[in-house]
Amino acid sequence: MTQPKTGKHLLVIGTVAIDSVETPFGKADNVLGGSATYFSIASSFFTSVRLVAVVGEDFPQRHVDLFKKHGVNIDGLVRMKGETFSWKGSYGYDLNVANTLETKLNTLEQFDPELSEEDKRSPFVFLANIDPDLQIKVINQLKNPAFVALDSMNLWIRIKKDSLLKAMSMVNMVVLNEAEAREITGQSNLVKAAKEIKKLGASIVVIKQGEYGSMGVFGNEIFSAPAFPMEDVYDPTGAGDSFAGGMIGYLARQGEINPDTLRQAMIVGSAVASYNVEAFSLERLTQLKFNDIVNRYNEIKRITIFDDFTH
Repeated sequence: MTQPKTGKHLLVIGTVAIDSVETPFGKADNVLGGSATYFSIASSFFTSVRLVAVVGEDFPQRHVDLFKKHGVNIDGLVRMKGETFSWKGSYGYDLNVANTLETKLNTLEQFDPELSEEDKRSPFVFLANIDPDLQIKVINQLKNPAFVALDSMNLWIRIKKDSLLKAMSMVNMVVLNEAEAREITGQSNLVKAAKEIKKLGASIVVIKQGEYGSMGVFGNEIFSAPAFPMEDVYDPTGAGDSFAGGMIGYLARQGEINPDTLRQAMIVGSAVASYNVEAFSLERLTQLKFNDIVNRYNEIKRITIFDDFTH
């Protein structure tokens, strides 16, 4: 990879939150979080990003400044009366499993995204984890996008499965974690689950597997992307959104979707996510330089190269 270039701009719609997180290695209270937050900062290393989300009157100016510092366009970040969506969670030694202790929707309950004319013309769009009915509403406002991807969570699978299935049928890429892929399809095998999801209409399915990497199914191909082996993991919150941000940000930067760029993008996503888990909240992501991502990408490539079998 070379120095970042503008690429095609990327629109993200999702949550901006205030998080409180505790892991076996420490805790952080009232820090910046949210699916769209991690995604937008991660993708900002590769292309120009526009953010659509809602926050409350309590949302600190320093967080607004952080988005601006990373070049994220926040014209679509609406400040409403009330408090910002908040999440409180904890992790045990199995850092792949988050335990939700408290969720306060607050202003998120009033979130009703209306896109600007420029947002509607966005060539690349990511629908982060929000109500699938809102995802459908956003899709219906878009004007001939080149690429739309969608993420979700187990809550929506359980209470709004029909809406989620409809939304998934309207996008080019579906991104889910392995538990969600199994739950929505009833398939324990992830290859079978990905193929079932593809039948809904998306041509690309990427299944996140936490510390074990990710699997992509596109066309007749299956690609397994490793995670970078980490010694120091402090907080996995936002790792999946950072992975998606790196992956789709890279695709937007390239401006084209094909098997080669998809494989590269998944490794880029792994590289970005590996940095995210090294500190709480966005502390590590906001310290990154583009060359840090390049170096980790190349390191992942180095540790996974092997020669042809000979006898």
